[in-house]
Amino acid sequence: MTISTKKRVLGGLVAAGMFVALAGCASAPEETTPSAEATSDVVEGFKPCLISDAGGWNDKSFNQSAKEGLDAALEELGIEGLELESTSENDYGPNMEEAVAQGCTFIVSVGFNLSAATVESATANPDLEYAIIDDWADNDFDGTTDAPNIKPLVFDTAQAAYLGGYASAAWSAQSGVNKVGTFGGMQIPSVAVFMDGFQLGVEKYNEDKGADVAVFGWDTTTQKGSFTGGFDANDTAKQTAQGVLDQGVDVLLPVGGPIYQSAAAAIADSGDKTVMLGVDSDLAVADSSVADITLVSIMKAIDVAVHDATVSAATGEFDVTPYVGTLENEGVKLSSFHDFESQLPDGLLDELAALQEQIISGDITVESPNSP
Repeated sequence: MTISTKKRVLGGLVAAGMFVALAGCASAPEETTPSAEATSDVVEGFKPCLISDAGGWNDKSFNQSAKEGLDAALEELGIEGLELESTSENDYGPNMEEAVAQGCTFIVSVGFNLSAATVESATANPDLEYAIIDDWADNDFDGTTDAPNIKPLVFDTAQAAYLGGYASAAWSAQSGVNKVGTFGGMQIPSVAVFMDGFQLGVEKYNEDKGADVAVFGWDTTTQKGSFTGGFDANDTAKQTAQGVLDQGVDVLLPVGGPIYQSAAAAIADSGDKTVMLGVDSDLAVADSSVADITLVSIMKAIDVAVHDATVSAATGEFDVTPYVGTLENEGVKLSSFHDFESQLPDGLLDELAALQEQIISGDITVESPNSP
């Protein structure tokens, strides 16, 4: 039995020329011809736009996944769109302005860091439709989205991370190390939720097996741990990873887009047989250079959420009701263990499948203060 659930097929990649990709606001978009005839029920004048955070489209994580979702929707609908790549936080506001100026009617922003710019643009343009990934766009913290035309696309990643933590504990217990670790980029809910679920899954393994696998780099009770302060794969990220590795862990969960590259570099330098977990996308597939050390990935179906929200908006069915990805609706999940599957402890896949069903049924509640 495998823990992987069926992933919705999004179709092939969009043909070149289907959309316009801009780096910041450096150049004006070129008009291109759609690769397919537009679907008859698409709202006249509909034009979707996607704005990345500073991680860019090739982050092997949430920006790339969001882009793949929009690409699939564009191809399916047979329409043109606009994709604006931010290279720094200074691009967020200008890219929002560019999207409006270029006639985008549905604007999707990728991540917490674009929240303020999204709210400002949505408030100034009440006739346009917006969606934001991994954030509620609730910058005044009153429990409601700050503009009535924004749809949050959020994920209860703690559920899938619980399974990843359980699997990590089983791996480390089998090796006799009994130590696992994690670190994050920025300490924001969409990052900490992974770390909460990871620790809770380790605790479940300890409870079930009478084991004593320790977690380094995060404490869900105090909400304190190891963070780089950003999402760049730089020396700070590598040093942060090394700090956790120095505790003797043999499984490492880096949470924050490109910082997995720094974790992989630290693992390589250590010379230890440490494995790591991917986040957001199936990292072993997205970046084959780290497949040999990627035990499993804790995935968010960002591509599906963006695709579905775009298609709904395109057909006049835009709804600001928040989308929350869960194990039940396949918005979050574990990837395959790929080449590591044959090395897993006996019975682990069945145990993970049973845990997943218990979470879906409500018999197990994964309680993270960072869950949506």
